[in-house]
Amino acid sequence: MSTPKNGSALERLRGLAREAARFGAVGGVGVLVNLGVFNLLRATTDLQVVRASVIAIVVAIGTNYIGFRFFTYRDRSGGEGSRPPTRELPLFALFSAIGLVIESGVLYAGTYGLGMDGRLATNVFKFAGIGVATVFRFWSYRTWVFKALPAGRPPAAGAVVEQRERHAAEPDAPAVAVAPVTPVVPLAHESAAQ
Repeated sequence: MSTPKNGSALERLRGLAREAARFGAVGGVGVLVNLGVFNLLRATTDLQVVRASVIAIVVAIGTNYIGFRFFTYRDRSGGEGSRPPTRELPLFALFSAIGLVIESGVLYAGTYGLGMDGRLATNVFKFAGIGVATVFRFWSYRTWVFKALPAGRPPAAGAVVEQRERHAAEPDAPAVAVAPVTPVVPLAHESAAQ
């Protein structure tokens, strides 16, 4: 969710709380996917703990991207100040990979550093790693990947058209201020060539 830059501290805090709740909802599904795939791999294969964890994290990252893009940060897509998907996805992959290293590092330290490799212990270390990596991911995704639109910037032309169509379909709805759409006019040399 975009938080107002010039709003009161209470408004900014409420916006951050809504964003954190949405992030947590998507992240909660990701944790279930992550732990489910991890434990399934541990029960059905002979993979080492960290390798099984890396596979589980990659699967969870894929499901999380869809949730973040279309639920948590849906208001930040397609706007003039947002990153295009061609830049957003590599940044998401980069910061997710750093989170993967953090999460796997905690699991590695607990399993091999402390010698605790039982099912319960590995799940505790895995969960602890998820917690540490989640703090990093929340900060990095909202700061670098799904950037909020700058205050005062108009939405993309597609959003303006969508708002106008919605207002036309619901005439009793309150009026929405929309930025004017500038028509594309061919240049003189382009119209002469046709």
